[in-house]
Amino acid sequence: MLKRAFMSVSAAAVALSIAGTVAAAPAPKPSSAKKPAASANTKKKDAPKISKWQQHIQEMLKTSAPGDEYFGRMKMSYLGINNTFHDDLIRAGAYTTDGRIVSHVEFADEALQDWAKKYPNDPQLARSYFLAFQMYRKIWTKEFQDKAWNYAHIVLKKWPSSFFGKALNKDLQIGFTEHYFADAQPCPIPTETPTGKPGRSVALPSPSPTPIPTPSPTPAPGQPKAEVLPAPCIPPPTPAPIPTLTPVPSGSLTPSPMPSGAPSASPSPAPSATTSPRPSPASSPTPSPAPTRRP
Repeated sequence: MLKRAFMSVSAAAVALSIAGTVAAAPAPKPSSAKKPAASANTKKKDAPKISKWQQHIQEMLKTSAPGDEYFGRMKMSYLGINNTFHDDLIRAGAYTTDGRIVSHVEFADEALQDWAKKYPNDPQLARSYFLAFQMYRKIWTKEFQDKAWNYAHIVLKKWPSSFFGKALNKDLQIGFTEHYFADAQPCPIPTETPTGKPGRSVALPSPSPTPIPTPSPTPAPGQPKAEVLPAPCIPPPTPAPIPTLTPVPSGSLTPSPMPSGAPSASPSPAPSATTSPRPSPASSPTPSPAPTRRP
């Protein structure tokens, strides 16, 4: 009996000790709370870091024209447009009015306008407008001087913080003056003065074709200053000489009469192919009178 009571007491003690350890053990946390933390960490590690410059490049690619697209009637790329402005800028020298250079520049300008129409926010347009401004500034005509002024303000309006916008802003603050030639006028015609002798006159030397300076117009508000340069006068065309007919003496065409006693030469008949030529008869000698005898 004592043995059974001892066994039951020991069994009860073991059961109480097991229950206490189970109660003292902390409750396990749910596994669902750990999964979001692990997924968030993996996302932070996998996400690439993009710098501000890379973000700027991605924004530029959205508004820029493709490098293999061509514009205008001549199908020029943006590199071809820039090269045309740059090369003709060197050929122009200090200034120019050469029609060949102007023709090249107009083709590049047409392609530039087509490019700006299709991709108005392309940042590369600032460079091309700046090169066009420098080129048109060297063409001394009223039309292209005004175009240079307009292109400078396009860059200042759309890309003021770019390198080209800052360069143009500094240039215009120093001062911008348009240079172009005035319309050419015909040269004065030289006059003649009498010498006192009948039918004679002396031609005065023609006045020098030095043009008269044209006053520069007063610029309107918001417009640049202008310097109008005198243009050489246009000489009058030289008249072509009128051909004159020389009279021919009338007596040289009249044949002189032949003398009455002169024999006329009669043409001999030409031999025909059917008849054989006949020898001409020999002339018989004329008999002379017989000599007389003297006594």
